[in-house]
Amino acid sequence: MFTLIRKWLGIGSSRSRLDAELRRRIRLSFEEASSDEERFPSTIDPRIYHVRLILEYFGDLAGKRVLDVGCGKGRFARVLAAEYPRAGICALDLAVAMLKCVPPGIRACAGSMTELPFADGTFDAAYATESLEHAVEIERAVAEICRVVKPGGRIVIIDKNAEQWGRLATPEWERWFGRKELERLLRRHCREVSSRFISYWEDVPPDGLFLAWMARR
Repeated sequence: MFTLIRKWLGIGSSRSRLDAELRRRIRLSFEEASSDEERFPSTIDPRIYHVRLILEYFGDLAGKRVLDVGCGKGRFARVLAAEYPRAGICALDLAVAMLKCVPPGIRACAGSMTELPFADGTFDAAYATESLEHAVEIERAVAEICRVVKPGGRIVIIDKNAEQWGRLATPEWERWFGRKELERLLRRHCREVSSRFISYWEDVPPDGLFLAWMARR
């Protein structure tokens, strides 16, 4: 019932427009949030399964180019760079204040995930962890992520399950996703697509909040 009400009101609709004013408000919200180290930390425990899944699915990244889409302070990129110092990792975010926390050795790039400032097939792999939910124009963002990954490259999206909407406080633009919904969007651009429920920790059963989508171009 709540899902039907959300659709009727247009909450979280993929048809929403990311106009200049909304983009400005989203950017400012994260610029302000950059000073909140508790809610938006600069580092992450490398044992957390979100990052382990990315590393497992991507495989050996030595000499590869990897894009972190909506990186925040680059906490996932830090772990990838530590494990694969020869990888070329680029961390992209809308908020410049967040990017100031990205450590040396990782390329920081300001930009929108709906207009990625890279040529087609620039990267061997790309991932978005709890960032696609802020894109507003979801189909466009998924298409952009796929566009900048070369054929055969791999993509991981980790985000929240629409069926669990209401468990957390969210800004008005945020959107969570159905499992089949993102599979469908990824299949428009990728040869292989799969998804599964995940938890923060590998030995803790998923509670339905987080989903991981894996794809190969």
